[in-house]
Amino acid sequence: MAGYDPEDAERLRRAGFSALTAATLCSRGHRDPAEAAAFLGAEGPLPDPLAMNGMAEAARRVRQALDRGERMAVFGDYDVDGITATCLMTEFLQSQGADCLSYIPGRLEEGYGLNRPAIDLLAGQGVRLIITVDCGITALEEAAYCRQLGVDLVVTDHHECKGSLPDAVAMVDPHQPGDGYPHRDLAGVGVAFKLAAAICGDQQAVLERYCDLVALGTVADVMPLLGENRTFVARGLERLNAAPRPGLAALMHECGCERQPVTAATVGYVLAPRINAAGRMGQVELAVELFLTRDRRRAAQLAEALYQLNRQRQAVEAEIYDEAVAMLRGQEEPAAIVLASGRWHQGVVGIVASRLAEEYRCPTFLICLDGDHGKASSRSYGGFNLFAALESLDGLLESYGGHELAAGFTIRRDRVDRFRAAIVEQAEAFRRSGDCRCALEIDCQVEPRQLTLANVEALDQLEPCGAGCPRPVFLMSGLVVDQMSEVGGGRHLRLRLRRGGHCIGAIFFSTTILRAGIGLGDQVEVAFTPQVNEFRGTRSVQLNVVDIRAAAETGEYVRERELYARCREGRLTAAEAGLLLPQRPEFVAVWRYLAANCRDGGIEDDCCCMSRKISRYAGIPASFVRTKICLDVFAEQGLIRLRQTGRTVQITLTAGKRKVDLDDSRIIMRLKQLKAGD
Repeated sequence: MAGYDPEDAERLRRAGFSALTAATLCSRGHRDPAEAAAFLGAEGPLPDPLAMNGMAEAARRVRQALDRGERMAVFGDYDVDGITATCLMTEFLQSQGADCLSYIPGRLEEGYGLNRPAIDLLAGQGVRLIITVDCGITALEEAAYCRQLGVDLVVTDHHECKGSLPDAVAMVDPHQPGDGYPHRDLAGVGVAFKLAAAICGDQQAVLERYCDLVALGTVADVMPLLGENRTFVARGLERLNAAPRPGLAALMHECGCERQPVTAATVGYVLAPRINAAGRMGQVELAVELFLTRDRRRAAQLAEALYQLNRQRQAVEAEIYDEAVAMLRGQEEPAAIVLASGRWHQGVVGIVASRLAEEYRCPTFLICLDGDHGKASSRSYGGFNLFAALESLDGLLESYGGHELAAGFTIRRDRVDRFRAAIVEQAEAFRRSGDCRCALEIDCQVEPRQLTLANVEALDQLEPCGAGCPRPVFLMSGLVVDQMSEVGGGRHLRLRLRRGGHCIGAIFFSTTILRAGIGLGDQVEVAFTPQVNEFRGTRSVQLNVVDIRAAAETGEYVRERELYARCREGRLTAAEAGLLLPQRPEFVAVWRYLAANCRDGGIEDDCCCMSRKISRYAGIPASFVRTKICLDVFAEQGLIRLRQTGRTVQITLTAGKRKVDLDDSRIIMRLKQLKAGD
């Protein structure tokens, strides 16, 4: 938690920022009012497109094709960034009088990027120039094939570059070695916009026409909302709120989000998933037509189709998620997840990988097997660089590409086990390094009295919020769980938290009582983003919970977890062994609790939460680490079956003998030896 100097915050408040906004800006290092205003501003001049390497050559070749009347093709990608980039470039070129068509490969049939059959098809249709958007920077063989056929290739991309670059007429990618463009973190649609601006020479006119598409792709691809990306998104959101194109207006109506201001969060969490569903489910042409149509009736039909496709995607995602969790059940907490199956849908595994990475707090790789080969999607966690990891394992892979945070690759089935072992080794080394950023980043601590409607509404001064400028996450401690219930079919957790005379409502999405690991009456601290909730005409502040933990966990729990890890590794001092060694009353308390609660098939609970329940049940001090030792001993002696996934333990009593001598336990004997200094 960064924290801030109250004097700096006061200076920002005097400059017109609200109390919470000022605290957030100060905690992020923006203490000077002028600098803070400049950071949030979205009106700065846009850099010259020609400052990007290869842009002049790319614009020259496209203008040449326009002058000659050559047929061109825009070759894109099937995600939101690729779709918006394809639509922007195609519509722009056609507005310039170009003979231009667009092509987005089928995700399931062709996979990502340029491929020979598509090049053959386009060449057969008379295409003399292919312009890639959001792809192409790793297409070395395909670029050579274009040259062989006499088809010129202009690459525009924003993905990481490998050691060799394709042999194209021009390559535009801010990640090229030696590129001095000031904003490297453009989305694919941002680079496509720059090319359109370079071609016509009027950047502001192009932005005015296509700011909605640039904003959608930038937010959906999780680009940092800094520099010109802020300008793109701010202008695009203005358009979406004032005069959206027919397809987007229809989609917003279908999602029910046209009744309130569209924000970057609306794009990221409401609109983008439905647009992405078209590519994921193999019907990307629906999304392309949605953006390009001017027919409002047709737009409504397309929006309804995308909505239904997204429902199908959600059902498929749930099946894959449940299967992946079942495959992980009973394993120790993983450093990296690498799972493979021949039953998974290639278009959906990326979403599941993202969900697992967050829940298990480790980089995740899900591989869709088909015969002797597999296609994988991966998501990072804690700053683990996926692209660098895949680059280091190039010899095991057939192809790969992507970013630090999200990447894909193809691999032979017989190399999956070797890949898993290698990536887990890298992830373990990264976790031990000082580079791992697994801790939740909190802006600052606040008091209940600061959470007024006016202060929370004023946080809109930070908009547009997203990557690089997220909605603030605050910390509040000393709260008591007054009420809790599962809502949304048991998928979410609703809470009422109390401190003194303040009662605050909270919602913890995608979390159950079990996973939260708290109980009624627990004193907790909460990491949250505040929001205004409106219900039956009444507006109130609600906490959108990011994480919650019992007060007992805040310091002691972390230390006990570290102590338990050293115990498993055999690295305890004599004093530490003495702290871990349970006393007989603790064994009795844990056993009686299990006997009383395992009658209906067993217990599944958060281990720390269960230790507090045992403490209340037996009237003894709570200790996560000694509770865990008791469970390990019972499992070792055959009294229980114990499985652990992350923080969750599953316990069932075993049939047969119940009397054992716990002094015969190897775990206890080893702890006693260490305590004695042996």
